[in-house]
Amino acid sequence: MADHNDIGAKGEKLATAYLIKKGYQILACNWRHRHKEVDIIARDGNELVFIEVKLRSTDYFGDPSEAVTLKKQRFLIEAAEAYLENTTDDPEVRFDIISIIANSNGYKFDHITDAFCP
Repeated sequence: MADHNDIGAKGEKLATAYLIKKGYQILACNWRHRHKEVDIIARDGNELVFIEVKLRSTDYFGDPSEAVTLKKQRFLIEAAEAYLENTTDDPEVRFDIISIIANSNGYKFDHITDAFCP
């Protein structure tokens, strides 16, 4: 597996543990629809949450959340629509970003709820 895949998997694992501690119910990890992927799909109360995770070793080049471009947002929205087509629920939906910066003291999490709207 390439290094960037290892880093991505590590970030998703950390974010999943973080969300579980916050009381989220994890429904799916790395959910795919064609070539689009959602890192984590979770339930937070009555809301269905589609979550993009970004892990970086430094914020030297900016906050990891800045890597979630408009193109990536559109991909996430399209994947969410496909996911919702296969459910009988009609939940409230939101899109979150979890950015994680690894440093010598551990990990710094920044959970941005309602990071963008469809």
